[in-house]
Amino acid sequence: MEVLTDLLKFVHVIGFVFMTVPLFNLIVVNERALLGVSFNYYADRYMENIIKHGAYRCFVFQSTVLITGILLLVLGPGIELLWSNWIVLVKTILLFTLMGLLSYVHFSLQPRIESLISDITPDSEISGDLISQLKPYRVRRKWLATVCLFLVLTSIILGLQVYSLYNPLLTIGLIILAGLFSLKVNQTLIRFGWI
Repeated sequence: MEVLTDLLKFVHVIGFVFMTVPLFNLIVVNERALLGVSFNYYADRYMENIIKHGAYRCFVFQSTVLITGILLLVLGPGIELLWSNWIVLVKTILLFTLMGLLSYVHFSLQPRIESLISDITPDSEISGDLISQLKPYRVRRKWLATVCLFLVLTSIILGLQVYSLYNPLLTIGLIILAGLFSLKVNQTLIRFGWI
C-alpha cells in the first residue's frame, strides 16, 4: 500500500508540474510578438494550434491531479482532511479554479479566435479589422494564462507543505515571487529561464 501511495504522490506532483502549460503559452505568445502586430498566417496559425491543443493536454493533467488527489485522500487520511487541512482545501479550490479558467478559454475565447481566422489562407488579403477584432480576445487569454500560471505556482508552493509547513513569511514571500514571475512572463520574453 505504501508503494501505491508513493506512486500516487509522484503522479499527483508531476501532474501539477506539467500544468505549467500557461508558462509555455506565454512564452509562445511573446515569441510571436517579435514578428510584429500584423497578421502572419504561418506564425499565427502555428501559435493558435499550440494554444488550442495545449488545452487538451492541460485538461488531462488537471484530471490526473484531481483523481490522484482524491485517491490519496481516500487511501490515506480520508476525505475529511479537505476540511481539517487548510492547505489541501486551498489546493482543491485552486485546482477547480484552474479547471474553470481553462474551460472558459477553451470553450469560449478560443472558438471566437478560431472563428475569426478559420477562413484565412496563406494567400488571403488581411484586413486591418482582423487585428483589432483578435486583439481583445488574445489580450484576455494572455492575462488568464498569467493568472493560471500564478495559481499553478501557488498550488505547487502549497503542495510542498501538505506534510510539513513552511514558515508563514516564507510561504507569503514565495507566493509573492510567483506573482511577480507570472507578471514578468506576461510582459516580457524570458529568454534565459528566470531572466
